[in-house]
Amino acid sequence: MKPALYQTRTGVYALATLCCALWGSSYPAIKNGYALLQIAPSDLAGQMLFAGWRFTLAGLVLLLASLCLRKRLLPVSRRQAGQVVLLGLVQTALQYVFFYIGVAHASGIKASIMNATGVFFSVVLAHFIYAGDRLSRGRALGCLIGFAGVVVVNLGRGGAGAFGFDFSLIGEGFVIIAAFILAAAAIYGKRVSRGMDAMVMTGWQLLVGGLVLTGIGYAGGGHLEAMGVEAGALLAYLTLLSAVAFSVWSLLLKHNPVGMIAAFNFLIPVFGVSLSAIFLGESLLRWSYLSALVLVCAGIWLVTRMPAQKG
Repeated sequence: MKPALYQTRTGVYALATLCCALWGSSYPAIKNGYALLQIAPSDLAGQMLFAGWRFTLAGLVLLLASLCLRKRLLPVSRRQAGQVVLLGLVQTALQYVFFYIGVAHASGIKASIMNATGVFFSVVLAHFIYAGDRLSRGRALGCLIGFAGVVVVNLGRGGAGAFGFDFSLIGEGFVIIAAFILAAAAIYGKRVSRGMDAMVMTGWQLLVGGLVLTGIGYAGGGHLEAMGVEAGALLAYLTLLSAVAFSVWSLLLKHNPVGMIAAFNFLIPVFGVSLSAIFLGESLLRWSYLSALVLVCAGIWLVTRMPAQKG
């Protein structure tokens, strides 16, 4: 029997790269959304409402697509339903509380590079959870080199022209926390997807998380009064981005080792940096940004090149 696209080396690489390109584009898209919807960095309720609409719509799109494909929509047991709800609360709601706040307080370029920390978390967590996905020396070296890139991107000028570390907890720090939550939730999602269709699982978790974020936004007094044609088109793009990227990623995790798939997260900052420079007008010509990109790319090459150590 011919293997499916998501099980061949070429197919996995192509699909994982597509997901990372879509997620990389989310950094300039979210920041442009803040500008179009007049959401200030301090407007937490507005940020949560923006995220809530995005993921609620994405979840509905996936569930509707699953219905058209005649997939089973309802969980087979209360236990499975609880697992999906928990996944939605953590992977979508909790993660994006930190992510949207972090992106509001950091540049698109820096936020996209900081997101690469999720690779380290995924590979290390997989080492302790899956016997067949051990951390080899080569993959460990790749993670260290990639992490060096994350450190370098935060090197900048301090006060009075002094050389310092340009890092804030509510900005870059929150992006790192979001990356850790996503890494842990993705491993849990791999377990849940064993007994459930990946598209249906993703649809429910996005819907659950999106409704929670929407509720938080409205409860905090958030509003999106500046919604126009341009902002609506941007929200539609983010909705489809989430629906496609999360469902394909869940499918890849279901049928492939976590460490191998997680390594492709290193590509997100490559796309994020490039697209942020193009669409946000952020300067890429800083030694810290360029050096970080080189280190991050070297890290992904090592992690994907080196096989996992069998336990």
